[in-house]
Amino acid sequence: MSDQNKDIDDAKKEAARRAKEEAQKRLAARQENEIPIVEEKEKALSNESEIDAAEAKRRAAEEAKEKAKEIAAQKAAERQASGDDEKATAKAKAAALAKQKEKEEEPPEGDEKAKAIAEAKAKAAAAAKAKAAALAKQKEKEEEPPEGDEKAKAIAEAKAKAAAAAKAKAAALAKQKEKEEEPLEGDEKAKAIAEAKAKAAAAALAKQKEKEEASGDDEKAKAIAAAKAKAVAAAKAKAAALAKQKGQEEVPEGDEKAKAIAAAKAKAAAAAKARAAGGKKEEEEPKVEEPSRNQPYLDACVQAITTKFGEDVLEDFYINTLSKDVPTLIVKPKHYYEMMEFLKMDPEFAFDYMSELHATDFTVHMEVYVHLYSYGKKQSVAVKVKLDRDEPKVSSIVPLWSGADWPEREAYDLLGVVFEGHPNLKRILMPDDWIGYPLRKDYEPFDVEV
Repeated sequence: MSDQNKDIDDAKKEAARRAKEEAQKRLAARQENEIPIVEEKEKALSNESEIDAAEAKRRAAEEAKEKAKEIAAQKAAERQASGDDEKATAKAKAAALAKQKEKEEEPPEGDEKAKAIAEAKAKAAAAAKAKAAALAKQKEKEEEPPEGDEKAKAIAEAKAKAAAAAKAKAAALAKQKEKEEEPLEGDEKAKAIAEAKAKAAAAALAKQKEKEEASGDDEKAKAIAAAKAKAVAAAKAKAAALAKQKGQEEVPEGDEKAKAIAAAKAKAAAAAKARAAGGKKEEEEPKVEEPSRNQPYLDACVQAITTKFGEDVLEDFYINTLSKDVPTLIVKPKHYYEMMEFLKMDPEFAFDYMSELHATDFTVHMEVYVHLYSYGKKQSVAVKVKLDRDEPKVSSIVPLWSGADWPEREAYDLLGVVFEGHPNLKRILMPDDWIGYPLRKDYEPFDVEV
């Protein structure tokens, strides 16, 4: 750039110098032409002495006008020369710039290799730009979501694919687990199944027995305590009789004093033995657990529900000792809404507040848990409903408790539980186009890079 500026400055100076020389030449020529004219005029004036002063003044005025015209013409010529100088400078500058640009863009004529490389680079750059534009256009088309039913169809297909993948994975895991456990064949397999059924039946009987024992009243406990006391008294009496008999056999008949001492010792030993046996027996006997203070309330709930809807409404009921002895009801899905409505509207229960609602994936089934509380009765109850894991559907309780709105949406968003009749069942945490349900045990991200 420094050489280019230098060339432009030199061109300017040269053009200015030439214009100045031409202007000086023109001025000198005009001055040379004016000298003889003045001399001739002076000579004429001297010869014509008779001309009066007025004529002289007129002529002098005319001469002044002519001189002014000449000066004006000279200035115009100078301005024209200056304009020509500026035009010449601009042309020189433009020519220099064009020449410099040609030098930068065009490789040397003799360097054919460099010229070929430059052309190849230009072609490669053009091809890259075209390819980038095509990719950008294709990406825009792919990113543009389908409108209307097309978008819903695409989302449904993606969800179906994700669900199919999850099912396939669960099936593969189950198959692998079966292979690892190596199930028995023929009679061995039947025997194992029978043993499992027997264990399950025994567990059920034990649970039933525990319920029966827990529901016993105070009189049964008193009867047990009385029976224990009678057994202890009978043991003491028998031990004393045996000791007395043994003492009579060992003491000689004539020695009364020794006999009395032996009898006293035997009695003392029997009493000590009886006390020791009684204490040990009491320690070995298991303590009978007292029934929960909420057991009568649970019994009343079950009685009212079975009376209202029948015995096939509830799958199970129990006192949850791990959660502050809360009475817990497990209801069948088809009776879920009507039983919840009964628990709220019936004046005997009046559960006017829903404090909690959530869902859990237990691998084999889905479970919805609802905790209710009655401010008027100062009592609480928990309701559970077990759902099919592949299609978990249950009625919404938003019409009964408006506070169930967001918890039901959360269970739908994270676990896929569908609450039928919900006024606005859509995702609440994840984006609307998210694939799958993140809190399921077999969840796999649709896009692993996210």
